[in-house]
Amino acid sequence: MSVITNIEDLRVIAQKRVPRMFYDYADSGSWTESTYRANSDDFQAIKLRQRVAVNMENRSTATTMIGQKVAMPVAIAPTGLTGMQHADGEIKAARAAKKFGIPFTLSTMSICSIEDVAKETGSHPFWFQLYVMKDRDFIERLIDRAKAANCSALVLTMDLQILGQRHKDLKNGLSAPPKLTIANILNMMTKPRWGLGMLGTKRHGFGNIVGHVKGVENMGSLSEWTAKQFDPALNWGDVEWIKKRWGGKLIIKGIQDVEDARLAVNSGADALIVSNHGGRQLDGAQSSIHALPPIVEAVGKEIEVHMDGGIRSGQDVLKARALGAQGTYIGRAFLYGLGAMGEEGVTKTLEIIHKELDLTMAFCGRTLMDAVDKSILLPGTYPS
Repeated sequence: MSVITNIEDLRVIAQKRVPRMFYDYADSGSWTESTYRANSDDFQAIKLRQRVAVNMENRSTATTMIGQKVAMPVAIAPTGLTGMQHADGEIKAARAAKKFGIPFTLSTMSICSIEDVAKETGSHPFWFQLYVMKDRDFIERLIDRAKAANCSALVLTMDLQILGQRHKDLKNGLSAPPKLTIANILNMMTKPRWGLGMLGTKRHGFGNIVGHVKGVENMGSLSEWTAKQFDPALNWGDVEWIKKRWGGKLIIKGIQDVEDARLAVNSGADALIVSNHGGRQLDGAQSSIHALPPIVEAVGKEIEVHMDGGIRSGQDVLKARALGAQGTYIGRAFLYGLGAMGEEGVTKTLEIIHKELDLTMAFCGRTLMDAVDKSILLPGTYPS
């Protein structure tokens, strides 16, 4: 294997090792994918100010997210089907995050269950991401399970009331359960490392749902249930009962607009995530890094602002931090590492991002993450 120096190297390996339908699920956006591409491309236009003759000793990337200490302002984002990128993927990613000292967020649509991850990570609390389903009884029990697992934050996703159309998924027959067409089976046969891993685990379904919903005992009945369950009637009133039921730190995910940011503040949430769902919902929406500054300007003094979308390097993390994000989330970047090399690959992702973040911060004349602000950016190159 060649020397791995950046996230792109891990993506190339993951593409070779993960079956096409699951790789494409992670590495795609909706419709023309313009927002998916803009999320990354818009970071590149932002330029940094290099400073010299500054004492660069005793640097630290440590900070906090919702009051919790983090080794760098990065959390692992909730991603569905993570356990199909690599066997027991959620467990492996959670372990890597624990060792590194950053938060791991488990998706409602994960393969490994809340209980699986809690058992494997021990006393280290992880965050849980909640989709609101029409079956409110299931949602209440899901919140209670997250409490029982000692999750230290609930991440409520607001931008998936209906599902955006992702062309690659339709072409690959990706559904719940995945359609095992002849083309898909033949493609899986070319991925022996992935196949052996899957043979070695019993976790192949949506662990948070199968066996926890009446009438959903297998992947077949799951398909019928999930197709009807995402709630298009979700509203801010629902946030109230979720917050009350949860009782802990609440993060609202999927904010792109200043008006919605104000509503998130009014909901009593502890933080919001500026996010367009990785370009997987509304194609043509603004990139997250362009949506970030106006939201920080409007509500940043009242609520902690985080962001996700397009982060592929430590430089991206630093730019987001400079524009007011207290924390950032990586989705595809960690999935590439996971698909490439399992837990070791997620650790590699975090090491790469941390090194880039640390060095770039130093080149910009800062030694502490909490001292990073807009002054490290070249005027006229960043959105305002």
